[in-house]
Amino acid sequence: MELNLQPRALACFVTGQPFAEGDRVLSLLTRTETGAVLRYDALESQAGSLSPEGFVACRWVQVFKPQHKQENTDRALKLTAETLFLTLVDPSTEPTAESDRLVRFLALLLERKRLLRPKGRSADGSKDLFEHARTKEIHQVPSIELTPEFFVAVQGQLSVLVGEPRQPEAPPAPPAEPAAV
Repeated sequence: MELNLQPRALACFVTGQPFAEGDRVLSLLTRTETGAVLRYDALESQAGSLSPEGFVACRWVQVFKPQHKQENTDRALKLTAETLFLTLVDPSTEPTAESDRLVRFLALLLERKRLLRPKGRSADGSKDLFEHARTKEIHQVPSIELTPEFFVAVQGQLSVLVGEPRQPEAPPAPPAEPAAV
């Protein structure tokens, strides 16, 4: 699953005010009727004034940290399951029910791709621990029961991001047989 997406904005979408270090920034991923995936970044205090175009698939709040010059901005442009997972489990990102659900699903996907390795449970048993194969960092993932309702909700979130699955085209009709003379 890969999407090309705008990097985090440097200014509030609502006010145009540049973000300062320590600002709480609300980020939204939406899908428009034309199928475009858009990212909106705004000061959390301006959330009530934010009117994003399209259906909101995911939202999170993160403390703004200015990007250092040596960070690879090209890599940030490509949103993969791995980068979305790492963004949502970042300690400065505040979890929501929808982001927790997406994190759980992405952990399952990344574990299957061997990018995450299970490492047990947290002391209170409310989170599963996963080690990121490349960075060796341990990430806590909510222990959400994998019910049919969970997968329906995740399917709804993902269909907003990557689009509805294409319906197979009907096979062409067989040619009509010539009439007997």
